Amino acid sequence: MNLAVFVGTKGRGSNLMAIHDAITAGRLNARIVAVVGTDSAAPALERARGAGLPVRVVPAKGRDAAGYADALVDALREAGADAIALAGYLRILPEAVVDGWRHRIVNIHPALLPAFGGKGMYGHHVHEAVIAYGAKVSGCTAHLVDRDYDTGPVILQRTVAVEDDDTPDILAARLLPVEHATFVEALQLLADGRLKVEGRRVLVEPRRPN
Repeated sequence: MNLAVFVGTKGRGSNLMAIHDAITAGRLNARIVAVVGTDSAAPALERARGAGLPVRVVPAKGRDAAGYADALVDALREAGADAIALAGYLRILPEAVVDGWRHRIVNIHPALLPAFGGKGMYGHHVHEAVIAYGAKVSGCTAHLVDRDYDTGPVILQRTVAVEDDDTPDILAARLLPVEHATFVEALQLLADGRLKVEGRRVLVEPRRPN
């Protein structure tokens, strides 16, 4: 699977590196053909360069929505990407990308959707909301991407306990390795061709015999 990984401007790139490590270890049958971001100085892009991964900077600033969409599509086609992973990318994907890679785009969200999702719910904002609500269980959701925030069909969900003395930092640290493993597992299911979408449900088909 030729995978493009979209990153944000501020994230550390931990999900990107978890994907890269899984590929290197033979746990994910894919290769990263592009790490895509809007800001050349983004920490995740710096990590990508340090790991020898191909980086493509597609600025959104100075472009209208159509121009940004066209530039993303061009970058993806030039890289030969047949799937996309969103690893800290916080923008709504242009419709041309969502439609062009339909059911081939995976996002990881640090909560059990549909709870604690939507615009502005990312990173520590999610963990703060989980604790403030008094939830006893949190987790992460790997889902296919549609045209809105965190509303695409769910592929996998994994849970972690929320302890009484948790802070957002402690909860985030407990969840992070689960998040990485779930993201990689979902991408491997996609690479294996085992995901079947029926309405809002994503069915995981049995592994095919060798």
